[in-house]
Amino acid sequence: MKLTGVEIRWVEMPLKSPFRTSFGTQTVRQLLLLRAVTDEGEGWGECGALVDPVYSPEYVEGCADVLRRFFIPALTGPVDGISVAPRLAKFHGHRMAKAALEMAVLDAELRARGVSFGRELGAVRDRVPCGVSVGIMNSIPELLDAVGGYLDEGYERIKLKIEPGWDVEPVRAVRERFGDDVLLQVDANTAYTLGDARHLTKLDPFDLLLIEQPLAEEELLAHAELAKVVRTPICLDESITSASSAADAIRLGACQIVNIKPGRVGGYLEARRIHDVCAANNVAVWVGGMLETGIGRAANVALAALPGCTLPGDTSASGRYYQLDVTEPFVLQDGHLPVPTGPGLGVTPLPDVLDAVTVKTEWIPLAS
Repeated sequence: MKLTGVEIRWVEMPLKSPFRTSFGTQTVRQLLLLRAVTDEGEGWGECGALVDPVYSPEYVEGCADVLRRFFIPALTGPVDGISVAPRLAKFHGHRMAKAALEMAVLDAELRARGVSFGRELGAVRDRVPCGVSVGIMNSIPELLDAVGGYLDEGYERIKLKIEPGWDVEPVRAVRERFGDDVLLQVDANTAYTLGDARHLTKLDPFDLLLIEQPLAEEELLAHAELAKVVRTPICLDESITSASSAADAIRLGACQIVNIKPGRVGGYLEARRIHDVCAANNVAVWVGGMLETGIGRAANVALAALPGCTLPGDTSASGRYYQLDVTEPFVLQDGHLPVPTGPGLGVTPLPDVLDAVTVKTEWIPLAS
């Protein structure tokens, strides 16, 4: 198929409540949506970059710029989902922008072929268990209220964001209030150093599923050393940027579990390769989240239905973050979300809601 052009759409989605991590607090999710228009139809993509380069080097305006100036113009002539990454390979980095464009083109292709995202990726389940990510709170009572509410909603797993000064006591409080049967894990978002290893061993008695990305993303050897000290399994997030980096981390003993975020690794096709590498090495994987709209959530749920995704992911229901989603909302059913079965992503934006949250749009045409 041939790409006619791509619309870049800036949207602002107010969050139901502030979401705080070790690198900042969000009250509004500002992101880019892409609409790829081809001679066979159109498809949608979502760019997970934040406004500031605090989670990764990418940020919203930087992604818009590289898409406008380099990535979209590189897709002249016949194109399909699998050809996007090779066409963009000469450009270094900018994986979230690449992932969004690949997603939009792949969605357009699959809609034209009448194939769902799940089927294309190799999904083996029609629904996936869901976890929820709980941000850093102002107090432990506030945290316990939030966790209790999510458990009442049926979430299968609780993830607590942690940082120095907000780690052992919140975990202890959640365990004491809700018991040992709750699937519980923590996420540090690179907030610690190897010098904190002995402190992190204080989390071991709480029988956590994992501690996610405790150290800086480039510190694979330090993670391997930390894994020798702590009993809690180490899961890597920011460190995993490709199938190759996943293989290196596994070989070094830097992790026992991998979080896959498709935007962070350059797209859903690379995400599937990471899944396959981990499966071949008996390393569990799960699908992380970036506070996606229903567009990104649909694709994440499809990815989470692959056979190696054996832990509940951050594939929360739409209502976890937003009063209104840009698609029909994903609603939790017995702790699970259904995998969309329609062509492509299986969801489309609701025009009225999309227009209400859109700040601006830009059309990038391709030469015929």
